[in-house]
Amino acid sequence: MGLIDHYLPNYDFVERHACEVKASPDVVIAAAAAYQPETDPFFRRMIALREMPMRGLRRLLRRRDPAPASFGLQNFLLLEQAAGRGLVYGLVGRFWRSDYGLVTLADAASFRAYGEPGVPKLALAFSAETIGAGRTMLTTETRIFCPDRGAWLRFAPYWYVIRPVSGLIRSRILASIKRQSERLSAI
Repeated sequence: MGLIDHYLPNYDFVERHACEVKASPDVVIAAAAAYQPETDPFFRRMIALREMPMRGLRRLLRRRDPAPASFGLQNFLLLEQAAGRGLVYGLVGRFWRSDYGLVTLADAASFRAYGEPGVPKLALAFSAETIGAGRTMLTTETRIFCPDRGAWLRFAPYWYVIRPVSGLIRSRILASIKRQSERLSAI
């Protein structure tokens, strides 16, 4: 049983990607925890594209208050990190909205307990499994749970539009974590 199962055992949508890394699970999970997707130009461009409607509307309405920061890992709540095993982040919101409709939660317990109708929960996990001497299988899994049919009907079209780009981003994240892990293991 993976860490993600503790936080989101039931889900409606899932995406998994994996790669082999020539490093120990401890090194791999440390690199995953340190990774910042905002450093990837592709990620920044895709988020900018995703946020164009929100930013355009702000300009149209001539909003003078500071615009929200671009979406990134800082929006996620770290639910758990287990050295050498994995880490899990959580996010709750109406993701199809231009502003993501994010809900701020205090801690892992509040993530698990959250059950507002119409508001999906998302868990993003990285797990590491030893597959041989000095080799680790790094897996990332994203799960989304929709608490009711209305949330599912709103989320599904959004998921099918963003899923191909999300898959590319996940593959790039894994490649970056792999490079960093193998660089650290070579020292």
